[in-house]
Amino acid sequence: MPKQNRPESRHNRQTLIVQPRPGAPTKGILRLGDRRFPCALGRSGVTRNKREGDGATPAGRFAILDVRYRPDRIPRPATRLPLRRSRPTDGWCDAVGDRNYNRPVRMPYPKSAETMWRDDCLYDVVVILDWNVTRRSQGRGSAIFFHLARPGFLPTEGCVAVRLADMRKILQRLKPGAAIEVR
Repeated sequence: MPKQNRPESRHNRQTLIVQPRPGAPTKGILRLGDRRFPCALGRSGVTRNKREGDGATPAGRFAILDVRYRPDRIPRPATRLPLRRSRPTDGWCDAVGDRNYNRPVRMPYPKSAETMWRDDCLYDVVVILDWNVTRRSQGRGSAIFFHLARPGFLPTEGCVAVRLADMRKILQRLKPGAAIEVR
């Protein structure tokens, strides 16, 4: 009996599914419905036991909290997700033990913090994921984002990254309630 074509479920349309490529743990395929996009993963592949500084992409399902973009470099992305302009003073605290660990901070920050206004293009569009954000645990990993990839899809420090053209296509299809699932 032939399979019947079923309409795509709302869950699938709003969930980005990420899987490592066999034999290439730092490169993956990101699926959104019937679309497929190449992506970069952490230099240590995917893990279920994420720790600060391990270079691994955490496995699990994470809500998409908001999108930030560099208005001096790219036009406002078309999306229904919460969106805000990045600023030169934006940072993200990665100092274990700091009260602002895995939170946005203003640069310069007295403790260790990642600059969100980067010289390279990686954060020209950056999607903030709910990895260790709403229910924070010190040392479980910070600044796990969905952002733009380096040329050749070189590994990230634990994030998921795609080309700008693919990010634009993905953001156009998402709305509040969307999530990313790393398998």
